[in-house]
Amino acid sequence: MAKTKPGKKDLDSYNIKGTNKVVRPGDCVSMRPSDSNKPPYVARVEKIEADHRNNVKVRVRWYYRPEESIGGRRQFHGAKELFLSDHYDMQSAHTIDGKCTVHSFKNYTKLENVGAEDYFCRFEYKAATGGFTPDRVAVYCKCEMPYNPDDLMVQCEGCKDWFHPSCMGKTIEEAKKLDRFWCSDCSSDDDTKRALNSFSVSPSVEAKAETKRQKRGVN
Repeated sequence: MAKTKPGKKDLDSYNIKGTNKVVRPGDCVSMRPSDSNKPPYVARVEKIEADHRNNVKVRVRWYYRPEESIGGRRQFHGAKELFLSDHYDMQSAHTIDGKCTVHSFKNYTKLENVGAEDYFCRFEYKAATGGFTPDRVAVYCKCEMPYNPDDLMVQCEGCKDWFHPSCMGKTIEEAKKLDRFWCSDCSSDDDTKRALNSFSVSPSVEAKAETKRQKRGVN
């Protein structure tokens, strides 16, 4: 008669080998890819367990990078953007390289300095279908694209919408020298003669939320 294998036990935490960092369920971690030329995988730890030989495994929920999704990376995707997928997996805890932070989109835009371990997520992603939640986001500028936090945008003093300098025929250097900006729809001869004395460089989430614009599907 076969013997029953000893059961597994849940752990409250795991110490990353060679470091003093402690991982707990709910933490986000970077994990070594099988191909050393690829960037680290990012996942959220859902559960930590050990078997009777004290081999530790973690149940993770993967984050996908835009280029790993159906449709690939698009213009409005940030360099540090990730999608929280519905793809779960069991992995050896030894593949964890370190901890990282996946911020909400709102909190990420408020960071003064973005570190190597900082990412942001504004969409959940269905790996099988390529669907996103939410499937619609606010768009800005004449190009009607969602906001990419890596790109400089300037706010029109008239309509309060946000614009990419290139879409308005300006270079980034020219835009930075402006104190005020009027888009082509709001500008007039009088506007262009006004004294320039103030300028907002980056849109806040609150300002964007107040802008009434057409919404467009992500996928």
